[in-house]
Amino acid sequence: MNTDDINLAYKIRHALNENLDNLPASTTDRLAAARAQALARKKADAPVRGRAPQRATFDLGALFSMQWVARAAVVAPLLAMVAGMVGVYQYEREQRVAELAELDAAVLSDDLPLTAYTDHGFNAYLAQQQQAQQQPQRAQ
Repeated sequence: MNTDDINLAYKIRHALNENLDNLPASTTDRLAAARAQALARKKADAPVRGRAPQRATFDLGALFSMQWVARAAVVAPLLAMVAGMVGVYQYEREQRVAELAELDAAVLSDDLPLTAYTDHGFNAYLAQQQQAQQQPQRAQ
C-alpha cells in the first residue's frame, strides 16, 4: 500500500466512525459480516523464530570471529582518541600551572610591595615608563 491508499483508508474510517450512529442496522450488519470475512481470510501471523538456548560454554571460535575484530576496530580508535584528549588536557593544565607559578615567583621576589600592583596610579606610571623607554629606541 502506498501513502495515498493509507490516507484514503484513514479518511473512510474517520467518516464511518463519525456517522456510525446514523447508519441503518442493515448496513452495520453487512459491515460486521465483511469484517468477519476479512478476518477469516487473514493469514495467520508467522511464528517468531528464536535461537535455541545455547549452553554456557567457552567458544574459542567466537573469540576469534570477525565480528569481534570489527568491534575492536571501531572501539580501539575511539579509546585512543579519548586517551589523547585526556593527555592534551593534562599537558595544557600543567603548562598553565607552571606559568602561574612562574608569575607568582616573579611577583613575590620583586622589590615592590604587593599593594603596588593593585594601585591604578602605579599601573599608569609603569605604562608611561614603558612608553618613555620605547621612544628613544625608535629614534635610533
